Amino acid sequence: MSLISALGLMSGTSMDGIDVAALETDGETVVRRGPGGFFAYDDAFRARIAAGLDDARLIERRGDRPGDLAELETEITLRHADAVKRFLAANPSLAPELVGFHGQTVLHRPGEALTVQLGDGALLVRETGIAVVYDMRANDMAHGGQGAPLVPAYHAALAASLPPELRRFPVCFVNIGGISNVTFVPEAGDPVAFDSGPGNSLIDQWVAAKGGPAFDEDGRIAAAGEIVPEVVARYLEAAFFDEPAPKSLDRGDFTTDLAGGLSLPDGARTLAAVSAAAILKARAHMPEPPLAWIVCGGGRKNPLIMADLRRGAGNVRVVAAEDAGFDGDAMEAEAWAYLAVRSRKGLALTFPTTTGCDAPVTGGVLARP
Repeated sequence: MSLISALGLMSGTSMDGIDVAALETDGETVVRRGPGGFFAYDDAFRARIAAGLDDARLIERRGDRPGDLAELETEITLRHADAVKRFLAANPSLAPELVGFHGQTVLHRPGEALTVQLGDGALLVRETGIAVVYDMRANDMAHGGQGAPLVPAYHAALAASLPPELRRFPVCFVNIGGISNVTFVPEAGDPVAFDSGPGNSLIDQWVAAKGGPAFDEDGRIAAAGEIVPEVVARYLEAAFFDEPAPKSLDRGDFTTDLAGGLSLPDGARTLAAVSAAAILKARAHMPEPPLAWIVCGGGRKNPLIMADLRRGAGNVRVVAAEDAGFDGDAMEAEAWAYLAVRSRKGLALTFPTTTGCDAPVTGGVLARP
C-alpha cells in the first residue's frame, strides 16, 4: 500500500474563498483525512470574479481569456499559493507531495464540451515548490462526459467508512454548494452522480441584490419569511429536472427572476425550499431510493434547507456530514487531493454513470517543480 500525502484546493461556485484540506491516500480505498482550512475572499475580489463571469460568456475555446480574465487568473492562482503557504505554516508537520488544484469555474457548457476553470498550475508550482495536478475536467469532456461532477469517486471511497447506523446501501451524498450535486453509492458497482439543481447560488444572489449580506448566514433571513409554493413549482418546471442523468449545470442556468416581486425574507425562504426540492426530485433519476442522505457543503448550515430535506425524505435519515464523522467544509477540497492522487496513478476520475463519459477515464495535467 503506497500512500501519497496531498493537499486539495477548492474555490467553488459560491466564490467565497479557498478551502484547503490535507489527506494521505492510495487513491483507492485508503483515506486518512488531515486538517482543513478556509481562506476567505474579500468582497472586492468576489466582485471581480463575478464580473469575470460576464467576460467568460465571450469564451469560444478553452484557452480564451477575454477582458480581465488573464489578469484574474493570475490573481486567483497567487491567492491559492498564499493559502497553501499559510496553511502549511499553520500545520508544520505536513509535507505534501502533491496539490490538487481545482481553480475557479467561470464557464461550464457541457453541451458544447466547454468548461473553463481559471488557475495556472505551472505558476502555482513555481510559487509553492510542490507538484500540482490541475485542469481535471477537460479529459472527461474529451471522452463525451459532462465534466462534472468529479467528487463522486471520493464519496464512494468515504462510504466505506460510514458509521454502522448510516452504512446502509444505497447511500446518497449531497453536496450543497452554489450548485447542488448528488452521488448515489450502491453496495457494489460504480456510483451514480449528477448535478441536482441550484444550491446556495440563488439565495446568495437574492440577498445580495436586495442590499443584504453576501449570503444568508444560518438561514436567518429566510427564517423570517414564508415559502411561496407557486414560485417553487415554477422553478421545478424547468426542463433540466426531467433530463436523464448524468447532467450538469452552469452557475447561470438558473436565475432569481422567478422570485421577482417577493420580499427579501420570502424570497430567501422560497429559494431555500427550491434547493431542497431540487435535491429530493433527484430521486427520480436514481436506480432506487437511498436509505440515508449525507449532506455536505455550505448548504448543510442552512437549517431551513435541512428541515425541508428531512421533511421530504420521510423516514430516511438525513444527516450533516459531521454527524457521519466527516468535515463538511473540507470534503470538496479533500476530494481534489484524492483525485490528484488518482490522476497521478492513472486511475479513473469519472465514470459513465457519473458524467456520461464513454468509459472510465482519468484526467488532469501534472506540473512538476
